Amino acid sequence: MFNFKKGFLLIVISAVVLASGCANRPESISASYMSHERFIDNDCAKLATLMGDARADLQNFSDMQNSQANTDAATVFFVLIPASQLSGDYEADVAKYKGMVEAIETAQIKNKCK
Repeated sequence: MFNFKKGFLLIVISAVVLASGCANRPESISASYMSHERFIDNDCAKLATLMGDARADLQNFSDMQNSQANTDAATVFFVLIPASQLSGDYEADVAKYKGMVEAIETAQIKNKCK
């Protein structure tokens, strides 16, 4: 006879294993280290422009990463394989631009930009 407790436990363990391969949400991705020294020689106007560009790129890659995470959730539900396992995700790009934003912010602080 089938034991429902064991069956339920097997389903939960399978779901956890499969979900662990899913794309991470952008807010859970840590910034990659980038030195502020790369930006320190820029004046405040240039730093502001660089910051705007970096934030736009971060938003773009964050949106794509969220989309991939949503796709993973749907594909795991229907076919038990996260789509990002086949097509990849944008986690490295999100981490890169988070690091760039932090580095530019540090350069702005050190250059006493307002």
